Parts: sequence; C-alpha cells; structure tokens
Amino acid sequence: MIIDSHQHFWNFNPKKNTWITDEMNVLKKNFYPNNLIIELKKNNVYGCISVQVEQTEDETESLIELSEKNNFIKGVVGWVDLKSPEIESVLNKFSKKKALKGVRHIVQSEKPGFLLNHDFLNGVSKLNSYNFTYDILVYPNQLDEVIRFVEKFPNQSFILDHLAKPLIKEKKITIWKEKISELSKFENVSCKISGMITEANWVKWKINDFKPYIETVQKVFGEDRLLYGSDWPVCLLAGNYSKVKNLAEYYFPIKSNKKFWSENAIKIYNLNI
Repeated sequence: MIIDSHQHFWNFNPKKNTWITDEMNVLKKNFYPNNLIIELKKNNVYGCISVQVEQTEDETESLIELSEKNNFIKGVVGWVDLKSPEIESVLNKFSKKKALKGVRHIVQSEKPGFLLNHDFLNGVSKLNSYNFTYDILVYPNQLDEVIRFVEKFPNQSFILDHLAKPLIKEKKITIWKEKISELSKFENVSCKISGMITEANWVKWKINDFKPYIETVQKVFGEDRLLYGSDWPVCLLAGNYSKVKNLAEYYFPIKSNKKFWSENAIKIYNLNI
C-alpha cells in the first residue's frame, strides 16, 4: 500500500492563485480528483492526503466534501484562522468532520516572528486536544523560528513539508543541514519527502542532486518519521507524477520501506484505512 501524504486540488483563479506566476503556466488550470486518480492508479498509489492552498475555511470545507465523495482521498490538511479569538468553536465544528486530520498555514509567505505571535500560539495550543496535526511550510531561513515554535508544544504532532525547501538548485546545504538536525531532535516532528524537484533545476535535475538532502533527513529523522508526498500538481513544474514517485523509490525501495510509503502517514495523520 502507498499513501501520498501531500497533494493539492484547485479551481484556478488568477486573482486568488497569485502565487502561480507566468513561468508556471502548466499550473494555470483546474486540478480535480478525476485528474489525480488517473495518476494514482497508474502508479499503484492507494490513497492520498489533500493539503490546502488557499487560506480560507471555504476551501477547507470544499476539500472535506471532495474526500467524502472520493474514497481515495483519505484525509485533509486544511486551513483555519489560528489567530481567531473564536478558534475553539471553529476547531470544535471541524472536529466533527472525520476527513479533517490537521491544519496548515503558509508561513513561508509571512514576516519574521509570525510563528511566535501570541494569538497564533494560542490557536496551535488547541490543536492537540482535537487530535489535529500541524503542517509546517517554511523556507530554510525560517528554521530558527520553527525550532523556537516547536519546542513550545512537546505534545503536538508536527509535519515539516518539503524538507523546509532546501536550496537544491544552488547546492546549498550547510546551514539547512545544521538546522534540520536540530529540529529533528524534537520527536514529535516528522518530515515529508516531497516538493524536492521544484527546488532543483526544473529542466536539468538529476537523481543524485537530492542525495545529500535525503541522506540527511534519513539519518536525523529515522524510518519512523519520514513520509512520501508527491506535491502534485505543483510537481508538474519539473516532472510528472511518475518521475516524483520513481525518485522517492530510488532512495526508499518500496519492499523495504513500508513505514515511509504508508505506515507513517496512517499513524501520524490517524487515517482510517
């Protein structure tokens, strides 16, 4: 069994999806479950976790509805306003939706200090009581702040998206490696092997470009805290679904890495499989 722990859907709208720039024309269209299921079947992937791209509760509701209509969507990582004074009632409402497994905020676009904002911290402090995870989306230069953030919540389950987007294209690793190693000491933090080819040269990446980064997270996170994620359809900027899966399989052979391919995702996101 293979679980893709990270993919997206969207109804393309240039006014809302402003992060999709002119060099990303391949993403300027709608991506729905009927598009993804073709790729999952082709690659023998059993199910997926759908992750937010918009910071609205409307999108969270929509993703939950998609999961209810499509059995292969095993869970949703949505968005709620964690800074809201009404966060308790919002989480209580969403806790009644079995599909919602966790939440995420696009912190990579925020100013320094966002993760340590008092109201945001208050919202995150409520997640564990509802058994919700929190996905961390940041750049390498934000890892110091992430470490200070994570240490405040020893009982909260965190998942680092895309290895914190190391600068693979520039072959920079020293500072990222140091901070990732420090972050990994918190045993409640897991890491997705996802979003890597879009951090490399989109046209000329080679399979060995990722070796030092993957070997680092393999060493510091170990086999119990790494998950497979395709980051489809964003991955289409640098390769199709099969290329992403084949890259992961090169470093994590399926027969000997059941935890990576499914068991960790099932456990960490509390999936009903």
